[in-house]
Amino acid sequence: MTVNEKAILVGVDGSDASYKATWWAANYAKHAGLTLQIVCAYSLPSYAAVSFDATYTAMGDDNVAHTDAQEILSKAKAIADEQGVEAATLIVTGDPSSVFVELSRNYNLIVIGNRGKGGLAERLLGTTSSSLPAYAYCPIVVVPYTDDDGNLMHLNNTITSVVVGSDESKWGLKALDIAAEFAHQWGAKLTVMSAVPSFGGMGMFASGGSGGAEANSIMESYLEDLDVRIAPIQERFPDLVIAKSVVPGSAVTALTEASHNSDVVVVGSRGRGGFTGLILGSTSQGLLQHSVSPVYVVPRKYVEAAESRLDTVPASPADVKPKALDDISGVQEVSVPTADAEAAHAIEATIDPEHKA
Repeated sequence: MTVNEKAILVGVDGSDASYKATWWAANYAKHAGLTLQIVCAYSLPSYAAVSFDATYTAMGDDNVAHTDAQEILSKAKAIADEQGVEAATLIVTGDPSSVFVELSRNYNLIVIGNRGKGGLAERLLGTTSSSLPAYAYCPIVVVPYTDDDGNLMHLNNTITSVVVGSDESKWGLKALDIAAEFAHQWGAKLTVMSAVPSFGGMGMFASGGSGGAEANSIMESYLEDLDVRIAPIQERFPDLVIAKSVVPGSAVTALTEASHNSDVVVVGSRGRGGFTGLILGSTSQGLLQHSVSPVYVVPRKYVEAAESRLDTVPASPADVKPKALDDISGVQEVSVPTADAEAAHAIEATIDPEHKA
């Protein structure tokens, strides 16, 4: 595997949410012409009894847990196989946060499913200080399972609309750059959204919006700034359809609302402040908890490189030197059989009743 042929990695824990993430990751890998690897993580003894949704492993029984992990991987492979994607499989033992950070050196993208509290997603996204988006060497996509009312989210085979939260910071510019590349790959429309302080009487404005004289002046200023940021993107991708949107108040609310009409939401992670509070803040307010479309998180390491102008931090996943699996503690490459097609169809019917096999 060369640096320009890095695979997609998806994490599974036996939950329907993680199988949904597998479906999304396989669909993307097929479209991008990349290989897929699936990893199942567990640790003993503290998580032995609660690591997997489908099983109840005896406390401290590593053999049983290992067998359960293989069964989960087998089903995930079947989901990928249904889309014509052959996947390799890994098992991770111990603390998944630190292991996934090291693993991220070897991938273009890591995909995980979000099901609220519990499971692998919470262990990887739980706190700002140890979260995967803050320290990963590649972008992270978090795939929602349901909306706030518990309704299952439909899986789209194609991506036609991408929205990105962007400002004039180095973090916002990097998120815009990556979102444009992503939208270009899919031939999708790109909406660039900028949040401004809320002013009395101002609702959501977009290009051509109206309001009071002062509000109009403010909106025109922000729209002009958007034009400046978008200009090099439009020059780079002349066929890319780009829309502009300037919204007052909370970026969380605006991007969450935008997720209802978009296939992917792109945001940047920049440590304290900025979008980090948006992504990794309280579970009641964070975008990851309320978005109804996958959230593509641009990791902090990329934006730190742009901010510091140092060459010591990678500018893209292809620039990161891969790390041999033998040098990453707790990672084991395993060969598991692919579950039969009926198992995949049963899972797909559960995670998305609208899905057509």
